[in-house]
Amino acid sequence: MIEVKDLRKSYGKKEALKGISFNVNVGEIVGFLGPNGAGKSTAMNIIAGYLSSNGGSVSIDGHDILSDAENAKKNLGYLPEAVPLYPDMTVDEYLSFIFDLKKCAFNKKEHLNEICNAVKITDVRSRLIKNISKGYKQRVGIAQALIGDPKLIILDEPTVGLDPKQIVEIRNLIRILGHDHAVILSTHILSEVQAVCDRTIIIKNGKIVANEPTDDISNLVGGARRLKATVMGDAESVEKAFLLIEGVVKVTRLASKDAQCNDYIVECDKGVDARRNIFDTVCNNRWVLLGLENLGMKLEDVFLALTDRKKKKTVREEM
Repeated sequence: MIEVKDLRKSYGKKEALKGISFNVNVGEIVGFLGPNGAGKSTAMNIIAGYLSSNGGSVSIDGHDILSDAENAKKNLGYLPEAVPLYPDMTVDEYLSFIFDLKKCAFNKKEHLNEICNAVKITDVRSRLIKNISKGYKQRVGIAQALIGDPKLIILDEPTVGLDPKQIVEIRNLIRILGHDHAVILSTHILSEVQAVCDRTIIIKNGKIVANEPTDDISNLVGGARRLKATVMGDAESVEKAFLLIEGVVKVTRLASKDAQCNDYIVECDKGVDARRNIFDTVCNNRWVLLGLENLGMKLEDVFLALTDRKKKKTVREEM
């Protein structure tokens, strides 16, 4: 859907981007992370067509963002951190204005009704934007990004300033968008990436230092993968069976919850994902699996390890 190839950007003698490359496909939500000054904002602005690059290319659905900007931007919906709203317009007036601005070919009434239902702003359509809550303003911002049914959605800090209930609502909406769109989520909230993103890209000093499925990204900084399994079944039999699973190196039984229910810490070789085999083992032995949790490093720890300059020698600089 979107293909970024060897993207480079300099400001005078300073290289903000040093040749980054990645793809994002429809049906995928990708978190885009980086510390201040890493080049993340520069990359997002080039992808959105607001900045030119010094080298490389950005292609959206086969259209180059610079040489074929009009067609590329037809497939792009963008929610910047500062939501571009007109406070003295009603929600309906604003969305109608954006529809006309994008020169959409859809039936306006049907298209806007569909979007408003999807982002759940139907009940505020007649209200002035300045009189609706921060959460609704974010939803209106997402609604304008969806006008024209673009294949790529870029969301820059979509939950900043929201209360916990609003954050959950926006995260759920992002998950829904990810079914039929390619979504790039730029955020400083690492728990948000873990909650909604299929893949995580981390940029440092203008280079990509991680581009991995979010569940697997802790493998980049070493250490065995650890899982916590809660199983109803004979404890000794469960331990023995788990140790026979390929890639499992250690099984530790924790304090029992009751006579037949125990928690087990299952340690696997680096790069091994034993979750499916654990599930199959439990089913084949007619035990009951009550929980299976990844205990790998928190994304916060991985982020710090990959972006801390003091750890250069232990971390891959490029993927």
